[in-house]
Amino acid sequence: MTKITTVVFDVGKVLFEWDLRHLFAKLIADKAELEYFVTHVVTPEWHFQHDAGRPLAEMTAERIALYPKYENEIDAYRTRFNETIPGPVTGSLEIVHELAARAVPLFAITNFGAEFWEMFRPTQPIFDHFGDIVVSGVEKMIKPDPDIYALALRRFGLKPGEAIFIDDNHDNVVSARANGFAAHHFTDAEKLRRALMDLNLLD
Repeated sequence: MTKITTVVFDVGKVLFEWDLRHLFAKLIADKAELEYFVTHVVTPEWHFQHDAGRPLAEMTAERIALYPKYENEIDAYRTRFNETIPGPVTGSLEIVHELAARAVPLFAITNFGAEFWEMFRPTQPIFDHFGDIVVSGVEKMIKPDPDIYALALRRFGLKPGEAIFIDDNHDNVVSARANGFAAHHFTDAEKLRRALMDLNLLD
């Protein structure tokens, strides 16, 4: 049995909170209108097109044509995306620091748009601890596609079974397990800490 030596994180909702409402609540005061906006106009499903590699300019121009009333809000999505990320998930960054202090190799696989990653990555020095990060929007492949896990193994220099992958999305966890990783379905940092202790990666 291969020993797990390496930890591979997802980013959104594992290391950092994310919700479109954090930005758009600043722009749309009426709660019912806000819910309409994030379920019909700038929705997670539409946003995921950028995660998969679609250019922002193309996406937003198309959306403004469909919803001209919301041109300013759709443009804010493009320019103020970091405001959809209010801060770290409680306890998660502490785990990263502890793993780094123990010289545990750290990597990440994230569904994140390339242009948004360029905006977000420089604001977070926690990623300096990571040897490499596979970003879906850069690679134009998205979890749970098996190809992104194969790419990660090659890029990270890992053999199947050497790393545990941590993700909040169950489908991504299932695919990771089928494609060379042990995996942990993230619900909170304390349960993750216990799982890493069981693997002797944390004290």
